[in-house]
Amino acid sequence: MAKRCYYETLEVARTASDAELKTSFRKLAMKWHPDRNPGDKECEHKFKEINEAYDVLKDGQRRAAYDRFGHAAFEQGMGGGGGNGFGADFATTFADIFEGVFGMGGGRGRSSSGRERGADLRYNLEITLEEAFTGKTAEVRIPTAVTCEACSGSGARAGTRPKTCVTCGGSGRLRHAQGFFTLERTCPSCHGRGQVIDDPCASCGGAGRTTRERTLSVNIPPGVEDGTRIRLAGEGEAGVRGGPAGDLYIFLSLETHEFFQRDGADLYCRVPISMVTAALGGGFEVPTVDGGKTRVKIPEGAQSGRRFRLTAKGMPVLRTKQRGDMYVQVVVETPQNLSKKQRELLAEFDKLSSKETHPESAGFFAKVKDFFDGLGSSA
Repeated sequence: MAKRCYYETLEVARTASDAELKTSFRKLAMKWHPDRNPGDKECEHKFKEINEAYDVLKDGQRRAAYDRFGHAAFEQGMGGGGGNGFGADFATTFADIFEGVFGMGGGRGRSSSGRERGADLRYNLEITLEEAFTGKTAEVRIPTAVTCEACSGSGARAGTRPKTCVTCGGSGRLRHAQGFFTLERTCPSCHGRGQVIDDPCASCGGAGRTTRERTLSVNIPPGVEDGTRIRLAGEGEAGVRGGPAGDLYIFLSLETHEFFQRDGADLYCRVPISMVTAALGGGFEVPTVDGGKTRVKIPEGAQSGRRFRLTAKGMPVLRTKQRGDMYVQVVVETPQNLSKKQRELLAEFDKLSSKETHPESAGFFAKVKDFFDGLGSSA
């Protein structure tokens, strides 16, 4: 029976991105997993098809070969010999050839034994400013590929073992002399693994890993900033058939705070004050990020926008004992919704005002008057 198109199996378009492939694979793998459908042979078959399709399409070079030659690209013996050693339809890629000749290129994350390294994972975690100040231990739940318990990651059904590939003798590579050079390419029969599985594990479909949700603890140190990346080595996806696991990267973002804006280790707080407080002086209390409070004293005649520095009241500097500063910026609020009495008092105050009470505005408008006078005399 002819094999289904791998793209149809994964229910994606041929133009699907790597992220779209992975998302669709995880969804279908959860749906058709044998553990969720015990005894259902059709589900078991579909699960194997899904794993096979994803195993090919997730690899850029194998996907390119499949797009060009279809399932024939991976059939036994294709490009295995004859003529110039490339095969009539050239199933290998230039990357494989360069890797064999110059010892570079390829780069599929496979070890010398043919085991594939698992993919790295990213997890976005949002924390509060207070949590960034104190640090915390957070628990994250991540759906990821883990080593299959039924086959211990071998991919073969319990009681059986993978067999050495007869095409490459277990090396995972094929060599062919070409003039003065020896060309080496990935074995098309075992795809570089050196082993083939005749009786795949029913739980993982031969991949050696299954998808499960894991709970991990993440230590967040005090002083982390928005965009900080934390690496958990070996906590990514499990490798294929016993390969090493990838890494997990936790990307931190900070929630918007009610009072504070952050710039590195320094904090900024904007406080509106009344016109009377600004004119006569006074004080007020503001919260601090450590959960306490501090008093800010306002001198007589404070102007809108003036900043007051509170030393060592900011955020901790990552991996040090130092702390940044906190800056309180006052903004003078113009009175609104005045009563008749208030209007009368302000009008009386305005009559009593002089250049000394409003030096900035008096000086500005004096310059404006001189400017206009100069324009009149020149005319």
